Amino acid sequence: MKERHVTIISNSEEETIRLGREIGALLAEGDVVALVGELGSGKTWLTKGIAHGLGVSPKTVITSPSFALVNEHQGRVVLFHMDVYRLETLAEVLSAGLEEYLHSGGVVVLEWANRWPEILPEHTLTVELQILDDHSRQFTLTGRSPRPAEIVGAIEKKRPLK
Repeated sequence: MKERHVTIISNSEEETIRLGREIGALLAEGDVVALVGELGSGKTWLTKGIAHGLGVSPKTVITSPSFALVNEHQGRVVLFHMDVYRLETLAEVLSAGLEEYLHSGGVVVLEWANRWPEILPEHTLTVELQILDDHSRQFTLTGRSPRPAEIVGAIEKKRPLK
Protein backbone atom coordinates (compact mmCIF):
# COMPACT_ATOMS: atom_id res chain seq x y z
CA MET A 1 0.00 0.00 0.00
CA LYS A 2 1.36 3.34 -1.01
CA GLU A 3 1.48 6.07 1.62
CA ARG A 4 -0.89 8.94 0.87
CA HIS A 5 -0.63 12.48 2.19
CA VAL A 6 -2.01 15.96 1.67
CA THR A 7 -0.76 19.29 2.98
CA ILE A 8 -3.19 22.08 3.88
CA ILE A 9 -2.52 25.63 5.04
CA SER A 10 -4.83 27.25 7.60
CA ASN A 11 -4.74 31.00 8.12
CA SER A 12 -7.03 31.21 11.15
CA GLU A 13 -8.49 29.27 14.05
CA GLU A 14 -11.79 29.14 12.12
CA GLU A 15 -10.08 27.50 9.12
CA THR A 16 -8.41 25.00 11.48
CA ILE A 17 -11.78 24.14 13.03
CA ARG A 18 -13.28 23.78 9.52
CA LEU A 19 -10.51 21.34 8.53
CA GLY A 20 -11.15 19.42 11.74
CA ARG A 21 -14.87 19.23 10.90
CA GLU A 22 -14.02 17.78 7.49
CA ILE A 23 -11.81 15.15 9.11
CA GLY A 24 -14.35 14.39 11.86
CA ALA A 25 -17.17 13.92 9.33
CA LEU A 26 -15.11 11.13 7.71
CA LEU A 27 -14.14 9.30 10.93
CA ALA A 28 -15.81 6.11 12.13
CA GLU A 29 -15.59 3.79 15.12
CA GLY A 30 -12.07 2.51 15.63
CA ASP A 31 -10.30 5.35 13.82
CA VAL A 32 -7.22 6.85 15.48
CA VAL A 33 -5.83 10.31 14.74
CA ALA A 34 -2.27 11.05 15.87
CA LEU A 35 -1.50 14.76 16.29
CA VAL A 36 2.14 15.82 16.12
CA GLY A 37 3.16 19.43 16.64
CA GLU A 38 4.74 21.84 19.08
CA LEU A 39 2.89 23.88 21.71
CA GLY A 40 0.57 26.39 20.06
CA SER A 41 0.45 24.63 16.70
CA GLY A 42 -3.33 24.13 16.76
CA LYS A 43 -3.81 20.57 18.03
CA THR A 44 -6.71 21.48 20.30
CA TRP A 45 -8.38 23.76 17.71
CA LEU A 46 -8.20 20.92 15.18
CA THR A 47 -9.64 18.51 17.77
CA LYS A 48 -12.50 20.94 18.41
CA GLY A 49 -13.35 20.76 14.71
CA ILE A 50 -13.02 16.96 14.68
CA ALA A 51 -15.44 16.82 17.63
CA HIS A 52 -17.96 18.96 15.73
CA GLY A 53 -17.54 16.74 12.65
CA LEU A 54 -18.33 13.74 14.86
CA GLY A 55 -21.55 15.39 16.02
CA VAL A 56 -20.37 16.60 19.44
CA SER A 57 -22.46 19.62 20.39
CA PRO A 58 -20.86 22.95 19.43
CA LYS A 59 -21.73 24.07 22.99
CA THR A 60 -19.33 21.45 24.39
CA VAL A 61 -16.07 22.99 25.53
CA ILE A 62 -13.11 21.15 24.01
CA THR A 63 -9.89 21.60 25.97
CA SER A 64 -6.64 19.71 25.97
CA PRO A 65 -6.74 16.90 28.53
CA SER A 66 -3.19 17.62 29.72
CA PHE A 67 -3.95 16.79 33.35
CA ALA A 68 -6.93 14.45 32.95
CA LEU A 69 -5.12 12.52 30.16
CA VAL A 70 -8.46 11.67 28.48
CA ASN A 71 -11.60 13.72 27.80
CA GLU A 72 -14.61 11.81 26.51
CA HIS A 73 -17.20 13.50 24.29
CA GLN A 74 -20.38 11.94 22.95
CA GLY A 75 -21.28 12.45 19.30
CA ARG A 76 -22.47 9.99 16.65
CA VAL A 77 -19.35 8.10 17.82
CA VAL A 78 -17.62 8.55 21.19
CA LEU A 79 -14.54 10.78 20.92
CA PHE A 80 -11.64 10.02 23.26
CA HIS A 81 -9.38 13.10 23.24
CA MET A 82 -6.06 12.11 24.79
CA ASP A 83 -2.90 14.04 25.65
CA VAL A 84 0.32 12.24 26.58
CA TYR A 85 2.55 15.32 26.91
CA ARG A 86 3.06 14.91 30.67
CA LEU A 87 3.79 11.18 30.61
CA GLU A 88 7.52 10.48 30.90
CA THR A 89 7.80 6.76 30.22
CA LEU A 90 6.07 4.07 28.21
CA ALA A 91 5.31 2.36 31.53
CA GLU A 92 3.30 5.45 32.59
CA VAL A 93 1.37 5.37 29.31
CA LEU A 94 0.59 1.68 29.74
CA SER A 95 -0.29 1.93 33.45
CA ALA A 96 -2.67 4.81 32.68
CA GLY A 97 -4.59 2.41 30.43
CA LEU A 98 -4.42 4.73 27.43
CA GLU A 99 -3.61 1.92 25.02
CA GLU A 100 -7.00 0.35 25.75
CA TYR A 101 -8.77 3.40 24.28
CA LEU A 102 -7.06 2.74 20.95
CA HIS A 103 -9.11 -0.45 20.65
CA SER A 104 -12.30 0.79 22.34
CA GLY A 105 -14.54 1.22 19.31
CA GLY A 106 -14.65 4.99 19.65
CA VAL A 107 -12.58 7.56 17.79
CA VAL A 108 -9.27 8.48 19.44
CA VAL A 109 -7.47 11.78 18.90
CA LEU A 110 -4.05 11.64 20.54
CA GLU A 111 -2.08 14.85 21.10
CA TRP A 112 1.72 14.52 21.26
CA ALA A 113 1.47 11.14 19.54
CA ASN A 114 5.11 11.28 18.45
CA ARG A 115 6.15 10.75 22.07
CA TRP A 116 4.82 7.16 22.11
CA PRO A 117 4.48 5.94 18.51
CA GLU A 118 4.84 2.33 19.61
CA ILE A 119 1.30 2.33 21.06
CA LEU A 120 -0.33 3.54 17.82
CA PRO A 121 -2.16 1.00 15.67
CA GLU A 122 -1.22 0.54 12.03
CA HIS A 123 -4.46 2.21 10.89
CA THR A 124 -3.57 5.59 12.46
CA LEU A 125 -4.13 8.82 10.54
CA THR A 126 -1.17 11.09 11.33
CA VAL A 127 -1.57 14.87 11.27
CA GLU A 128 1.62 16.91 11.55
CA LEU A 129 1.06 20.54 12.54
CA GLN A 130 3.61 23.23 11.86
CA ILE A 131 3.53 26.89 12.88
CA LEU A 132 4.17 29.13 9.87
CA ASP A 133 3.52 32.48 11.57
CA ASP A 134 1.25 34.02 14.24
CA HIS A 135 -1.92 33.04 12.35
CA SER A 136 -0.95 30.38 9.81
CA ARG A 137 -0.45 26.67 10.32
CA GLN A 138 0.48 23.86 7.97
CA PHE A 139 -1.27 20.51 8.37
CA THR A 140 0.12 17.39 6.71
CA LEU A 141 -2.26 14.44 6.84
CA THR A 142 -0.65 11.05 6.21
CA GLY A 143 -2.23 7.63 5.78
CA ARG A 144 0.07 4.60 5.72
CA SER A 145 -2.61 1.92 5.55
CA PRO A 146 -5.91 1.61 3.64
CA ARG A 147 -8.32 3.26 6.11
CA PRO A 148 -6.33 6.44 6.84
CA ALA A 149 -5.29 6.66 3.16
CA GLU A 150 -9.00 6.66 2.28
CA ILE A 151 -9.59 9.57 4.69
CA VAL A 152 -6.63 11.50 3.23
CA GLY A 153 -7.98 10.89 -0.29
CA ALA A 154 -11.42 12.20 0.68
CA ILE A 155 -9.90 15.36 2.20
CA GLU A 156 -7.69 15.81 -0.86
CA LYS A 157 -10.73 15.64 -3.19
CA LYS A 158 -12.37 18.52 -1.31
CA ARG A 159 -9.33 20.76 -1.80
CA PRO A 160 -8.64 22.82 -4.94
CA LEU A 161 -5.55 21.85 -6.88
CA LYS A 162 -2.58 24.14 -6.27
